[in-house]
Amino acid sequence: MKWARENLFSSWPSALATIAILWLAWKLVPPFVDWAFVEAIWRAPDARACREAQGAGACWAFIGEKHRFILFGTYPFEQHWRPAAATAVLILLWFFSSLKRFWQYWLSAVWVAGLALIGVLMWGGVLGLAYVENERWGGLILTLLLASFGVALAFPLSILLALGRQSQMPVLRAACIGYIELIRGVPLISVLFMASVMLPLFLPAGVSIDKLLRAQIALILFAAAYLAEVVRGGLQAIPRHQYEAAEALGLSYWKRTLHVILPQALRFSIPPLVNTFIGFFKDTSLVLIIGLFDLLSTIKVSLQDPAWSGFGVEAYLFACLVYFAFCFAMSAYSRQLEASPVRGGLPRPLRQS
Repeated sequence: MKWARENLFSSWPSALATIAILWLAWKLVPPFVDWAFVEAIWRAPDARACREAQGAGACWAFIGEKHRFILFGTYPFEQHWRPAAATAVLILLWFFSSLKRFWQYWLSAVWVAGLALIGVLMWGGVLGLAYVENERWGGLILTLLLASFGVALAFPLSILLALGRQSQMPVLRAACIGYIELIRGVPLISVLFMASVMLPLFLPAGVSIDKLLRAQIALILFAAAYLAEVVRGGLQAIPRHQYEAAEALGLSYWKRTLHVILPQALRFSIPPLVNTFIGFFKDTSLVLIIGLFDLLSTIKVSLQDPAWSGFGVEAYLFACLVYFAFCFAMSAYSRQLEASPVRGGLPRPLRQS
């Protein structure tokens, strides 16, 4: 009761808002539960059973019928265990990287080995696995791969851009500012179109880059510009005496940047960094415009099947659940990381003498 008084009924406006929210929940939640769970059709041999129900409940049988295509795209049906295993390996790499006890020098070697295993599983051509060109990759695994490689490669580039923008060398500073402002001034769709259509025109004769790699490069360059501004905000949040204390110790530019300034800046930047990561994870759905079929794209294609058309609500609710699961996990981890005490690779700020 004390918690309810302090958080839900602390004032008249708060009490009215609480009552309004409870009334909306009473009106909306029970019908949704009936539609999504009680009256839902979970299994059906075809779409006829769902259509005969006349919309009384959700048709989750659509997801059961199309889940392989939604998760794995046009990957060969009999080889679906390979992208499923690759997805599990990638999620395990994320999980182990989130635990501080594994923040050791050998973690990078684990990532290299894990990514090599993912490449073997997806491409094949070795160990008796049939070769599958990346044109047939799609679904959830494509979304995860684009987001993982995009963030992993864009983040170091963004740090260099942020440091370059604060550099005292005019040419370097102007180049970094020009790059950041140019990329941030155009939508991601334009960057993807440039990578897909214009980039091959500048390559030498006989040299070509496949569509997936072009999309990955475009996503990396786009994310780096936005992350650079987030890192620069963290650098500006550091008190001036931290710079002065590092200089008083006789540290070189790179030593004081790597061991004093940058760890503090990244810690200050955790909330906006994760916000950018989440936005970037969702922006990978735009690769549809250049012919790549990520999770959202495979759902759109599944709805074009005449036998299962008309179940868009169920399809997009499933997409929402998948995106929410990954985005909420990133958000929750960022709050935990921000609240955790500084240990290990995040040194305490230098105290002003």
